[in-house]
Amino acid sequence: MTDISEPIEDSPPRPLGRRLLPILLPVLALAGGFGVTYTGLLSPLSLLAPAAPPPQAAPVAVFLDVPRIILTIPGERTQTLALAVVVEIDPAAAETARLLMPRIADSFNGFLSQVDPVAFSRRGILEIIREELATRTRFILGEAAVRDLLITEFRIQ
Repeated sequence: MTDISEPIEDSPPRPLGRRLLPILLPVLALAGGFGVTYTGLLSPLSLLAPAAPPPQAAPVAVFLDVPRIILTIPGERTQTLALAVVVEIDPAAAETARLLMPRIADSFNGFLSQVDPVAFSRRGILEIIREELATRTRFILGEAAVRDLLITEFRIQ
């Protein structure tokens, strides 16, 4: 039997570094993670969420007003067509479009004066006129210059 009064042989004491290692490693890992997150190098939420595409700049366009067209429609009743159009132009071709505006207006007047008066009362005439005016504008300015044609007023009185 062992005697309580006998001294127990102590094992040599462990160095301080080995005793603090289980505590220091998690503390250093947390401090490193906080530092990386705080500086913005890594975001924990970016690891969970799918990568979003970078935002693209909004396309720039120039809107050019075509002079308002007022045209008398031939027929039994005297009717007047009032048409206002805006052309969406590429910014590089804006100055050319301003210079060629009389030619565009002439093309529009030429087409509208040739439309049969009965056609104005039919369904879908606005889309037909819009497409024809856009085609004529693209013919004058070029395919790449014209983005769209908007009819802002179409009135038959």
